[in-house]
Amino acid sequence: GARLAPKEKLDIPVLFMPDTMKMYEAVLVIHVMRENGENWPFEDSTELNEDLKSSVAVAEDGGIQGILWRYPVHGMPEAPQQKLDPAVVHCQARQRIEKRVEVQLTGVVSGATAVPAERNSAMVDANKAADIQEEVQVTDGFSTTVEFLYELQCQSNEIKSQLESLVGMHLVQSERDTESGIVTLVFNIVFAPHKPMRNEATLLVQCTAGGVWKFPVLFIATEPQVDDVINIEAVGLNRESIVGFRLTSQTR
Repeated sequence: GARLAPKEKLDIPVLFMPDTMKMYEAVLVIHVMRENGENWPFEDSTELNEDLKSSVAVAEDGGIQGILWRYPVHGMPEAPQQKLDPAVVHCQARQRIEKRVEVQLTGVVSGATAVPAERNSAMVDANKAADIQEEVQVTDGFSTTVEFLYELQCQSNEIKSQLESLVGMHLVQSERDTESGIVTLVFNIVFAPHKPMRNEATLLVQCTAGGVWKFPVLFIATEPQVDDVINIEAVGLNRESIVGFRLTSQTR
């Protein structure tokens, strides 16, 4: 029953208060009709394409009686941000280190589906699909399989491009506590920095049934070891002494 003047805007607030860590789906439907009850004139309703036919209500006289807009709404619960100390991955530049990082997911709903689910939609944006690692399946032997996606997020694209070639991450262990319902994931992180750096990142874990968990990770690369010591022996006062040595570039 909201009245809209020509070119007037309508704000529709949407409130989301999830009680479980699973995705909820809804459809916001907006139906508009002329205030005087008359139809919008339309000469040939047979020319309407299939998408438009589902969005308009055509009257018997061929006019348009009403127009529908449908906006799907996906509610994705996110675990409360806790003041966790970041997992520190520390390595000397030009070296390589492997470290296992353990995270705990609370509130995982086993075997949950989206509520209500008009149709299953992608949990991850298609533009981010290349950054998402493979799906991980976790089961406790009593319930249906729970699937997870994970990725490493950075504060900027510059840091992301810098870490992409230096960091590798793989899930090596997953376990669910049947009493508490807490899921523990153990990741193996490989860090091979080329130069000194200090960058923060966020390990994002997403359950395909709904729910997002975030964990801070800090990557630190210290100064590399000295390659060699060059000794130059003086041949006399005010006379030049020369030593030759080779430098090899590992890139073009």
